[in-house]
Formats: sequence, structure tokens, C-alpha cells
Amino acid sequence: MTTQTPARPQLIDLHPPNADMQRLVHNGLQREPRQLPAWFLYDQEGSRLFDQICEQPEYSLTRTEISLLESSAADIARAIGSGVIVEFGAGSARKVGPLLEAMQPSAYVALDISADHLRQSMASLQAQHPCVPMLGICCDHSQLDALPDHPLIRGERRVGFFPGSSLGNFTRAEAIALLRRFRRLLDGGPLLLGLDQPKSRSRLEAAYNDAAGISAAFAHNLLQRLNNDLGADFNPDNFLYEAVWQETESRVRMALISEVNQTVSVGGEPWTFSLGQPLVTEYSVKYSAEMARELAKDASWHWRHRWHDPADDLSLHWLEAAD
Repeated sequence: MTTQTPARPQLIDLHPPNADMQRLVHNGLQREPRQLPAWFLYDQEGSRLFDQICEQPEYSLTRTEISLLESSAADIARAIGSGVIVEFGAGSARKVGPLLEAMQPSAYVALDISADHLRQSMASLQAQHPCVPMLGICCDHSQLDALPDHPLIRGERRVGFFPGSSLGNFTRAEAIALLRRFRRLLDGGPLLLGLDQPKSRSRLEAAYNDAAGISAAFAHNLLQRLNNDLGADFNPDNFLYEAVWQETESRVRMALISEVNQTVSVGGEPWTFSLGQPLVTEYSVKYSAEMARELAKDASWHWRHRWHDPADDLSLHWLEAAD
């Protein structure tokens, strides 16, 4: 008796080159307040730190979403149907397992910005699901115009999966543009969208500023990445991390606050930070059910159904492309 050797996941590397990163940093440091794309946080070390954040007691989002997927996967599969599952921002790919089991997709395609992290997470996922062909695409999915032409994707129905409330990293206008981009990338296929919901200020601020200091280390690693990849000379000790709930915007703002007047060089270009000036590392917008439906409509999606955990802290939304 012979055993079948599990398939090995394939990887396509479309990571933006350093020249593009330099341009994005220049543009981001000209904004008011200064802000860089959230994906800059996710080099190999940043991805490792984020995985640790997800294990902290204050950060319940990941545990809640995995539990919701485990309890609802069969119902989701019956409602949405199958095809190729395309996960945007797959990270450690910890959440898609219940969908792979319930949907029995023809393939799984994971998009993420960190090639090393993507390679490791897909190898682990492939070992757990040896019969599902897998493809990793290292890219900035917020700028991707089309999925690569690949036999696993070509001619197949596409089912999008965007968990983790990652849509919250974008402003409303950016989120609408991203959801419209997903419509094109999915070629008319449905989208399962995970969104975190508003909670008390104390819970939200603690979730993004854990007692162990992992969130702070995650933010400071952004500066180290700029030093390593773009020849910058940030001193992380000169910046204090903070996470603040902004009620009016229904979001948590995470930022590194300059603790001194300082000048920093990035790629040979000087940038002055005044005392107290923030560098926004990311936002996390929290969507109520009503906000989610309005967003879907404005992005030309039909909202079909919502699954949520018992405490109604987090929800999964089934969206169908509008005609």
C-alpha cells in the first residue's frame, strides 16, 4: 500500500520593490497626520509579533473569529457554495481551516505581504489539508489589479475571504475602493468579510495596548524595518506607542508619538518630528451591523447575511457582487 505525497504549496512573489516602498514612505510622511500603509508593519518580525498579539488575553478578536468560523462553517458553506477560496491578508492562515473542511474548495489561494511568513504558514496549512491544492501570492492586495494567471485559478469560481477585521485598517473611502477592487479580483464571486464591532473604550484600548507590551513592540518594529530596508536612522526609543479609541470615527488610532524634537533621515531625505507629533501606524475601524450594510451598498455589493458570536462582538458578512 502506498501513501500519496501531499502537494506542496506554490508561491508567486509580487512584493513591491524597495523603490516603491521609498515612494510610499515619502507620501505617507507628507500626510497630516503622518501615516504609512499598514502593510509596512508586516515584515517577518512584524508578522511574528502580530501572531503573539493574537494570543494576548486582551485581544479576543482572533479567538472569537476562529470560534465563530468553527460553529458556522457548515452553514456558511451551504449559503455561499464552493470554488477557489481566495483569502486576502492570510497572515498565519489560522482561520481558514473550518472553511476548507466545510466547503471542500477546488483550491486555496492566500494573499499576504510577507513572503517568508506566507511560505511558513502555507506549509503548515498544507500539512493539515494535504488534498487541497494551495497557492500563495506575496503582494499588496490593496493595489493588485488582477490575480496572476494560474491553473488553480483559471476558469474557477472565486470565493473571497477577508477575516480579522483587516478592513478596519482603511478609511471609509479606502475601504470602499478596496471592496470594489475585491469585486474585480473575485471576478463576480462572493465575499465573506469579517468585521469587529464597537465596544467599550477600556476593552478596545486594552486590546491594542496589551500589558505584555507586544503591541508596542509591533509598532516599534515598523521603525526598525524602515532602518533595515530603506536605510533610515529612526531611534525607536525616541517614540512612545499609544492606542486611543476615537468615538466619532468609530476607530482605534495606533501611533508612535515623538518624545523629542528630532530629525530622521529616510533614504537620504530628512524629516523633522516635533515633540508630541504622531506617526500613525494603523487605524482599526469598528463596524456596527448598520455601518457594514451601508459600506457594502456604497461599494456595490449586496449584503446577504450576517453571522455573529454569542456576545455580538464580531461578525462575518456574506456579500454578493451587485449587477
